[in-house]
Amino acid sequence: MGEVKLVGTWVSPYTYRIKWALKLKGIAFDYIEEDLCNKSALLLQYNPIHKKVPVFFHGGKPICESMVIIEYIEEIWPHNPLLPTDPYERAMLRFWIKYAEDKGPSMWMVGEGQHKAEQNSLEMLKIIEEKALGDKKFFGGDNISMLDIVLGLGHWLGGEKLLEAHKLHRLHVWLKNFKQVPVIKEDLPDLDAMLAYLRRQREMSPATH
Repeated sequence: MGEVKLVGTWVSPYTYRIKWALKLKGIAFDYIEEDLCNKSALLLQYNPIHKKVPVFFHGGKPICESMVIIEYIEEIWPHNPLLPTDPYERAMLRFWIKYAEDKGPSMWMVGEGQHKAEQNSLEMLKIIEEKALGDKKFFGGDNISMLDIVLGLGHWLGGEKLLEAHKLHRLHVWLKNFKQVPVIKEDLPDLDAMLAYLRRQREMSPATH
């Protein structure tokens, strides 16, 4: 099927989306760690538009943007599917993926000290909990789906404490279950180490005006 490579960085949730998708499907790949403070010629050559990770290579051909990459992986390796087989259910899952993507990190911005933003964030999370998750273990039912992978962003934003504090019990249980899946658990960045790294990067960056 061609050689598989992934260029990413250990602090990026979008890199982990691709890692998780490949590991859930049992696809072997080579990983190349990118230093975003000193971007490599490889990154600049193969993602000249955004100059960001992840960049995915299959058979020497580059693909950028995490959701585009995951959809490609799903098409090329349909075993251990990340999308339902039923067309309607697949469409609904894609609807919620788009909802989560459109809202992005703002969905998790509770505790930032801005009342209106917090209320909006809680409302979005309640909608996801009630309408998309319901009583299921994962958004894909008994198995992790593409939507679970997308919402895994919650780990980077302190999701468990946030969900527990605001009594979003089903989402709280979901995130705990998600992080206990072996291929997820073995490949989650330590939050304290990540925050320390990001602080160092900010201190090293020249001031801009």
